Amino acid sequence: MGEREETAEAGADLSHYLADRISALESKNAQLVEDVRRAESERRYVENELLRLQKEIKRLRVELERLKTPPLIVGYVRDALEDGRVVIRSSTGPDFIVYSADYIDRKKLSPGTRVSMNKQTLAIMGILPASKDPLVTSGEVIEKPGVGYEDIGGLVDQIREVKECVEYPLTRPELFRKVGIEPPKGVLLIGSPGTGKTLLAKAVAQQTKATFIRLVGSELVQKYIGEGARLVRELFELAREKAPSILFIDELDAIGAKRLEVATSGDREVQRTLMQLLAEMDGFDPIGDVKIVAATNRADILDEALLRPGRFDRIIEIPVPPLEARFEIFKIHTRKMNIDPGIEFYSLAQRCEGATGADIKAICTEAGMFAIRDNRDRVAARDFEQALDKALHGSTKKYGEAGVMFA
Repeated sequence: MGEREETAEAGADLSHYLADRISALESKNAQLVEDVRRAESERRYVENELLRLQKEIKRLRVELERLKTPPLIVGYVRDALEDGRVVIRSSTGPDFIVYSADYIDRKKLSPGTRVSMNKQTLAIMGILPASKDPLVTSGEVIEKPGVGYEDIGGLVDQIREVKECVEYPLTRPELFRKVGIEPPKGVLLIGSPGTGKTLLAKAVAQQTKATFIRLVGSELVQKYIGEGARLVRELFELAREKAPSILFIDELDAIGAKRLEVATSGDREVQRTLMQLLAEMDGFDPIGDVKIVAATNRADILDEALLRPGRFDRIIEIPVPPLEARFEIFKIHTRKMNIDPGIEFYSLAQRCEGATGADIKAICTEAGMFAIRDNRDRVAARDFEQALDKALHGSTKKYGEAGVMFA
């Protein structure tokens, strides 16, 4: 019995030992598996990092080679000779007769083409795109204004004329072909400040799908000789490239004033710009699907050559709004306002004799400011009365000098 018990105890100890040993080995195996998985993950990370570094080295080598490339000179083609050589006007001034690389299409080397040339041999290495002044390219209106014809009050006849001269030639050209007439080239909007000339141009831009290019006349007045004319030329080139397009020139009187016999050097430069504008509007090069809209409040000083048919075929006067138009403008500017019911806008319109659309918008804004001052979220009738009284007293001098005054 003693020997059996000793044997049983020895077998039990051995079983415990083996179980502990197996458990330790399994734990060590799990640790080794985890180490292998971590090593594999690190290997993949190192491989990816190596690929990234190889790409970065390749990019840096390309960048280094590009930086080591000798600079190129910008020039303009003057003439292409029959023997394959090209007359080039370099950006440094003088003209050169040079060769062009074999991969360049000689048909594209027309006079005026901008090219890049090797600094040492002056050989033509590439054809560059035509450059335009940033002032001209920034004139393109990418995001259409949020103003429609319904936002303009009291200009029914003027809107109809603008549609006939600007919209229909671009959207329904077949009508003009059937009738057998040439569509008008340009529309000139004249009227007092604040009557809605620029607002009407915004509505045209929003209504049509054509490219809308806007520039203020004063931006075409440059310091150096020929710069203003160059801007006008590039402006019309951009309009032709983007055709169908609408070219809007605001404050036209800045460059369109009458030419005088006695003038300073600055006046003569403005006159050169005007003559370039005259040539672009009705010269030998057709303007195609380009419609010109201009606005000014000083039509009395514009040059007669600018006003003749063939350039501005239709002159549309934007008048100071009459009573019914003022009432409609009040409704337009208050339709998004939180106002008390029962406000008599017709009575307010009657008291605003001589006010423009901009004046009425200012009155509505001022009425809202009075409500905000009293910490209210609704505009009451007394706010409009206060705003109107403020406009009446603040505008007496303004309208009295022009011979027109609020009632």
